[in-house]
Amino acid sequence: MSYYFAKTLETDFESAVRRATEVLQAHGFGIISQINVRDTFKNKIGVEFRDYLILGACNPQLAHEALQIEDKVGTMLPCNVVVQDIGAGKVEVAAIDPVASMMAIENPDLKHAAEQVREMLRRVIESL
Repeated sequence: MSYYFAKTLETDFESAVRRATEVLQAHGFGIISQINVRDTFKNKIGVEFRDYLILGACNPQLAHEALQIEDKVGTMLPCNVVVQDIGAGKVEVAAIDPVASMMAIENPDLKHAAEQVREMLRRVIESL
């Protein structure tokens, strides 16, 4: 079982970030955090790295439901979506599969909620 869904786009990095954000929002997700890995590596350890952004995507309604089912599931939130420059004018967008990431939690109600989010994120990646 793969732990993510991904799609490669033929575009520049900034356009891919904008498109991923728009599609996530169209599918009910807001971006509640952004981690710029390239800038962090440069500033913290002096290492050059490709454009790599981690978007923390959250559907507030589903996050609320999940937290009511399992209060420690917040350790796995938000759903991460990676946008990374893979060279040659291509950018990959990858989203976590929440079902795969929550396999360690033995709670059938939470699994059902994760399956809902999985389908939403799968549609996001497919529609990029």
